[in-house]
Amino acid sequence: MDDTSGEAVMRPAGLSERTVAAGQEVLAGRRRGLLDFLPFAGPAVVASIAYIDPGNFATNIQAGSHYGYALLWVVVAANAIAMLFQGLSAKLGIVTGRSLASLCRLHLPGPLVVAMWLASEVAAMATDLAEFLGGAIGLALLFHLPLLAALGITALVTYGLLLLGHRGFRPIELVIGGFIAVIGLGFAVEVLIAHLDWAAFARGAVVPDLPDGGALTLAVGIIGATVMPHAIYLHSALTQNRMPTAGLAQRRRLLGFSNREVVLALSFAGVVNMAMVGMAAAVFHAGHADVAEIETAYHLLVPLLGGGAGIAFMAALLASGFSSSVVGTMAGQSIMQDFLRWRTPLWLRRAITMLPAFAVVALGWNATQSLMISQVVLSLALPVPMLALLWFTGRRAVMGAFVNSRLTQAVAVAAALVVMALNAVLLAQLAGVAIPGLG
Repeated sequence: MDDTSGEAVMRPAGLSERTVAAGQEVLAGRRRGLLDFLPFAGPAVVASIAYIDPGNFATNIQAGSHYGYALLWVVVAANAIAMLFQGLSAKLGIVTGRSLASLCRLHLPGPLVVAMWLASEVAAMATDLAEFLGGAIGLALLFHLPLLAALGITALVTYGLLLLGHRGFRPIELVIGGFIAVIGLGFAVEVLIAHLDWAAFARGAVVPDLPDGGALTLAVGIIGATVMPHAIYLHSALTQNRMPTAGLAQRRRLLGFSNREVVLALSFAGVVNMAMVGMAAAVFHAGHADVAEIETAYHLLVPLLGGGAGIAFMAALLASGFSSSVVGTMAGQSIMQDFLRWRTPLWLRRAITMLPAFAVVALGWNATQSLMISQVVLSLALPVPMLALLWFTGRRAVMGAFVNSRLTQAVAVAAALVVMALNAVLLAQLAGVAIPGLG
């Protein structure tokens, strides 16, 4: 299938002629080398910031401080699921020339499309709550500002970054890539200073364990913070019609480059998430197991590990908050436009999605607890894009020769069922139903 008639979404304006020409030379086999990957890099880098946003800080710090290394396996499993579904989303955009949301609008009944859009909008607001609050918390702690003032500064900074999208793909991709490097460097410093128990770290990464009901809630929150609905939607929008191809062979090569980028970008995000849990386990679990807030973690890090650790933590949080808020707004624009064909001005979209964060602060609610709740909401909304993605990538009428293999479809269905089962157990627990083995 070679459907390239998909509508343009509200996203960066495109690649330069030079980048497109270089990519086509690689796809045609006329150019080979270690740097041939670069013309195709970008979409997975942008999507990966969703996997190391401030919601991850909140859930990972709680997981490490409360349960030590025990929930590291959840981070590993969530990251594997994220790789699979981000790869499928990228494939959908490359093969069909359309985003996941636009395919839903074209192929599914109207009432179902509206319901999916509403669920996606709730997820987008929950996403932005975490990202926006995270950046503001970082500013407030680092510069001793009132949280409401920090929110206003964060809004201005992220809006300015969003304007880079009018200059094409590369500027915003490079900026987000730089933020990701800052986050990674920050947690590399934390791990070096914290002296992790690497034997316990390795055991926690591979041995499943849910000590109690609170661990289940955190596990679902980790999945919600790691496998992000808006990132699944956005990845297909970023890959649609990005790099022209001629024939099936070139498209297969393009998919190969896309899959490699997904593995590299999300592996880096997964390592960062594991470092967050490991740092919290090493520093807080033994003597400060009740640490549940980003602010508390920061204030304890400085006396326990020194000022350098506190600065590294705050730099990573600021980079995470600013960049993920940009990506969240891009995803929200794409979702609304592709589901409903509604365009909204950038400033209006930014204003709508940041309202919940201002409400949380104005009403005096606990910011970190609000981050945690937002991640559970995201996990509950996650089956909507997951199931839609499985439906489309598993249909030969949509994907042609690139339809999912039976093995890929089976693994993806199993992953989706695991997520939905965890959500069902969490809902039962919240309703007061006793879950055997979870106290």
